[in-house]
Amino acid sequence: MNAKTLSVARARQILAAAQKTRVLVVGDVMLDQFIWGGVSRISPEAPVPVVDFSRESFMPGGAANVARNLVCLKTSAELFGVTGRDDAARKLLKLLGEQKIGCGGIVKSPARHTSVKTRIVAQQQQVVRIDRETRGALDARTTAKLVAEFKARLPRADAVILGDYGKGVVTQPLLDEIKALCRARGVWLSLDPKPVHHLNLTSLSLITPNRKEAFELAGLPDDKKHANPFADPNLLRVAERLLNELCPALLLITLGELGMLLCQRGQPPFHIPTVAQEVFDVSGAGDTVIASFTLAIAAGASPMEAAILSNHAAGIVVGKVGTATTTPEELLNSFNHG
Repeated sequence: MNAKTLSVARARQILAAAQKTRVLVVGDVMLDQFIWGGVSRISPEAPVPVVDFSRESFMPGGAANVARNLVCLKTSAELFGVTGRDDAARKLLKLLGEQKIGCGGIVKSPARHTSVKTRIVAQQQQVVRIDRETRGALDARTTAKLVAEFKARLPRADAVILGDYGKGVVTQPLLDEIKALCRARGVWLSLDPKPVHHLNLTSLSLITPNRKEAFELAGLPDDKKHANPFADPNLLRVAERLLNELCPALLLITLGELGMLLCQRGQPPFHIPTVAQEVFDVSGAGDTVIASFTLAIAAGASPMEAAILSNHAAGIVVGKVGTATTTPEELLNSFNHG
């Protein structure tokens, strides 16, 4: 097999092996609320659409959506995060239980509100989003509880994913503890970064910034974008700087409609063009990428195989409306049709 391709048979083998793995997910957990409706008129009170309510739905969001992506791909997932003691937390925990996501690592804090993102969607288009959340950094006592829950379950883990969404759970003390624990046991550690935090992100197994986040992490301006990543000197300079300064084993920069760029020290970058046929909603696509890439690595895939698999997974979810996931069957069908 060509090192830069992934056959259906190999994808099936990776997905089968993934069902025997266990991945721990740590980070900002949220409840995603969707209000669905239609628009047929503009409000007489202001130049805004009037949405006629049809239905509402709820899904796990943030790091909880990463865990949801894992279980939809038949991988065992346990979730670690912080909620408030409120109705949103109860609804989120009920959803996690229904989707067979381990949530024994969820710590409830009376000092915090459970993060809720409310999206109003009309004619398959998002009209507005309302955020209700606590963004302050986690206090030392709650951090210690979270680390204790994580440490107790780490011996049975094949990989760990950190999801930082800027809501205060992923602090430097938490990151340092998790890095040290994973390093001591030789456990793979992936992180989806939030550059606004200015955390020390050195020596991780994988970081998955999008283009904007990569430039922010590197401290460089993004003044010109090329359709061909290899003809984009600014992007290549950013990748080189992040590899040299942060020293991740792997750097995966997601590029939206241009696909992904997989970077590794001492090797030329590997560009994976997008396989998305139609893009309806990019909500949660980054969660799908880090979940599918990490589970593939845990299942024995090479970095290139993991990148190709996660690119297919992302191509599927952006073709769905809402915070979506994919299944092994859909993934294998995407390889058959590719």
